[in-house]
Amino acid sequence: MDRVTAEDMLMFVNAAITSSGQREFHSAAQHQRLSLDFLHEYMIGNYRDLYAAALALDINDHNATLIAYRLLATSGDTDLEQRRLEGRLIGKRLRLVAPQRVYGLFRRLRRSRVNNRRTRAIIRDWLASRPDPAFDAVKYRTTLKQAVRHAHLTPAGEELGPFLFAGRTRYDTPILESWRRAHYEHAAIYDLPYTVAEGFAAKHKIDRATFLERIAPRMTRVERLRLQESASRNDVEVAADLSAMPLTRLASYVLSLPLSVRAQRRDELTGALRAAASRTSGRWGRVVAVLDDSFSASGSGQKRRRPLAVALACHYLFEALADRYVPLWTSGRTDALMTYPFGVTPLGERILDALEHRPDRLVIVSDGWDNAPDGLAAEVLRVWRARLDPRHEVGIVHLNPEYDADTFDVKRLGHVPTVGVRDAEDVPALVEFARFTEGRTGLAELRAHFDDRIARFLEG
Repeated sequence: MDRVTAEDMLMFVNAAITSSGQREFHSAAQHQRLSLDFLHEYMIGNYRDLYAAALALDINDHNATLIAYRLLATSGDTDLEQRRLEGRLIGKRLRLVAPQRVYGLFRRLRRSRVNNRRTRAIIRDWLASRPDPAFDAVKYRTTLKQAVRHAHLTPAGEELGPFLFAGRTRYDTPILESWRRAHYEHAAIYDLPYTVAEGFAAKHKIDRATFLERIAPRMTRVERLRLQESASRNDVEVAADLSAMPLTRLASYVLSLPLSVRAQRRDELTGALRAAASRTSGRWGRVVAVLDDSFSASGSGQKRRRPLAVALACHYLFEALADRYVPLWTSGRTDALMTYPFGVTPLGERILDALEHRPDRLVIVSDGWDNAPDGLAAEVLRVWRARLDPRHEVGIVHLNPEYDADTFDVKRLGHVPTVGVRDAEDVPALVEFARFTEGRTGLAELRAHFDDRIARFLEG
């Protein structure tokens, strides 16, 4: 029974890291959502304490809000001590989640009429922790208004209440006053957040090029990256500072650029990727990586090139962590910056090449669809472990960026430790966690790991 519990929990953690309910290369969005929803219901019904503990792990924002919703909606199904722990985990986790997702959670709680005391307290505390309530009032006006009503709260400050519910002719808070004036004055638009200003620009029929040029100082780093192509089409330059971008997001941006642009900006892009990778600490000795850049790494319309972006980010991360590093792309390419999704997935051949280097650690970054020939990778790894390396002198880990909706897990390569991965920045912690997936540790050790992560999470 303990083994089944451990396997179920590991399966759920992999799903919660990788799946966002969006279309993947091998499965449609509806299939992803149905599979993920079933898994959440199964976990909260059978392992509620472990289900809540997942909030302390490196899961993605989508699954964090799904867990928070289900825990809050079923408060009566557990005892007081567990409710208190869940409340602390939810409160701490929501502070790390993107604000638009948290407001989406509050909207769903309101629609479902989940309005118990714990829910109201979590909404109250989260809103109180926001660094700029006036900014939120402008950017998320409707959802903030709904959250305040749902939790029976009084908005902070003297002007937020009238702004949300009554309206006034003039405000002392600059951003609120800019929002009021933007209804009739073009200049005030450029004092607002980009997403809010864009709506006013459309209302006033402002030329796109003029708008982008003047709103550029108000854009976030992510907005600048996302809008560079749109701006260039309008002959507007929107400079993006790459130095502080997270590694995986930066890799996605690099892959969005044409090959000719990557070649022209090689030094800049490579320097930014290496700088982002260097922010992760640790030493891994001799590392060989098998990196999947086959056609399936193109992802889907909703997650464009996401698997390849994870592989590219991991490449630079391994380069930073290793004393000696050998990358092996499935395509055979040697220029990581110029990679693109193409061809079949000869994982077995590349793993054979990798093991010839006798590394301390072999890391495979792939969706696991080994098809050239089918099943060779799993057989190579089985023979290696059974005949050539029974003492596990070479550490082998498979990092999989894609959720397999049919199996409620990520696709595995035989009995090699496999964990889901969404962001390369989380890889050191995921590699530590991977040992639990090999079947050589029990539930007691897994629970101890979870307890340690919860303690560090709540104290950190």
